[in-house]
Amino acid sequence: MLKKIMVGAFQANCYILGHPESREGLVIDPGAEPLRIIQEITRSSLKIIYILITHTHMDHVGGVGELRRITKAPVLVHVLDAPGLGARPDGTLTDGQEITLGTYRIKVIHTPGHSPGGVCFQAPGAVFTGDTLFAGSIGRTDFPGGDHQGLIQGVVGKIFPLGDDLRIYPGHGPASTIGRERQTNPFFRGF
Repeated sequence: MLKKIMVGAFQANCYILGHPESREGLVIDPGAEPLRIIQEITRSSLKIIYILITHTHMDHVGGVGELRRITKAPVLVHVLDAPGLGARPDGTLTDGQEITLGTYRIKVIHTPGHSPGGVCFQAPGAVFTGDTLFAGSIGRTDFPGGDHQGLIQGVVGKIFPLGDDLRIYPGHGPASTIGRERQTNPFFRGF
């Protein structure tokens, strides 16, 4: 079960991923409107066991504190982005780490560039790319700690090899596939 909720002034994508048998769930990037997110969790009858953060820009973490208070779920973020969370995370993420959700394995892929500790989360059939990779674009790299070349290399070296059929769920805008982005995204011409 996957639900996308667009939250806040920047219409950031918050995702709720649920395992159908275990009824365990996780929330990716609760950027704002935590009560709307809670309503969807309740409607889906999920027990949230993790709150995962792709990066700590405010439009992706604004609802973290309230969501953690209500769900009691631990907040996990890459160590390089942890200072931007505002509050102390419950744990840190590392490249290659696996998180278990029922029988699902969620793999952490460190893709710095939009932020130093930016990560993507690979789940069965999907990769949640935060503000690293969008449909037809990439995340800004002109913020403090940004690295344009690093972001491009991370996508080409770590995301594209995951397979053309894998669906991309970005931090803003519509979903896509790795194949579509590899072939048509203007930032990756010549790769």
